[in-house]
Amino acid sequence: MDDVIALSPASFTTDQEVRWCPGCGDYAILKGVRKALAELGRPPHEVVFVSGIGCAARFPYYVESYGFHTIHGRAAAVATGVKLASPDLDVYVVGGDGDFLSIGGNHLVHVLRRNVDVNLILLNNAIYGLTKGQASPTTLVGTPTASTPAGSADQPVNAALLALGSGGRFVARTVDTMQDHLPDMVKRAHQHKGASLLEVYQNCIVYNDDAWHGLHEKKTARDMTIRVVHGQPLTYGANGEHGLRFIAETGRFEILSTAEAGDRITVHDERNFALATALARLPAPTVLGVLYCDPAEDFTAAWGHRAPYRPLARDALQTLLTGENTWVVR
Repeated sequence: MDDVIALSPASFTTDQEVRWCPGCGDYAILKGVRKALAELGRPPHEVVFVSGIGCAARFPYYVESYGFHTIHGRAAAVATGVKLASPDLDVYVVGGDGDFLSIGGNHLVHVLRRNVDVNLILLNNAIYGLTKGQASPTTLVGTPTASTPAGSADQPVNAALLALGSGGRFVARTVDTMQDHLPDMVKRAHQHKGASLLEVYQNCIVYNDDAWHGLHEKKTARDMTIRVVHGQPLTYGANGEHGLRFIAETGRFEILSTAEAGDRITVHDERNFALATALARLPAPTVLGVLYCDPAEDFTAAWGHRAPYRPLARDALQTLLTGENTWVVR
């Protein structure tokens, strides 16, 4: 592994024209990811980006690194193979809410359950963008889409809650335009040994504009979001005037005035699974930051404890195909 070297976002910029719709949140996410990669200091040849199908899947073309543009929903499975074959590489998996949570939902669950050391970045715009605006697994109830013109009736998937329920050991959230927050979340996810899921609330200006109801606006974000930090009280608001008290018996929160609450405001603990689950479920304010971080042995290390890999002999494949455990269908 190379020593940390001086890099800049330009070090991770390819010669490809970036082509998303004007105003798409993906531009801001790409900017934040490049910034984070530069600050992490791993050179491009030690980094891999894997994607499936969708608008988010163009990432490997725009990040100067190794890249695999795979098939719909299968990016996590391919990334698992990459990491097992080359454990020293930094492996990132980028996908949209449709790619990760619909056709790829099974693979997402199992890469989290196995705790494979890959960084999953979920770009959640609550719509199918590439295929022109159908409802996705995260589309909010009542949203008119190309496939639900009268409004979606489906309850949306809560990606953070799904990740926690799947055994994910690192779960975080951020917003595409929060350039003072997104790069730090990418770096925190990278520092975690094991599978990490970073959900990025992303705006699709064409098919689902303002799906996240003001999270992107500086004037409203402080009242509508709470940035959780390990060891810090759960406060929010333009002047930190609101606080959350976690009631363990019910798994819910009470909103208090910080001026009157004293020490009753709950202090965030990333290792507290019950607290993380409650934060993931909280409808408002929207919780951003690292909800949960409780490292455990990752799959690559666990796999290394097994018998060492032995390359197949030259005739091993033929033996496998025509050995005793085969039969002929007539």
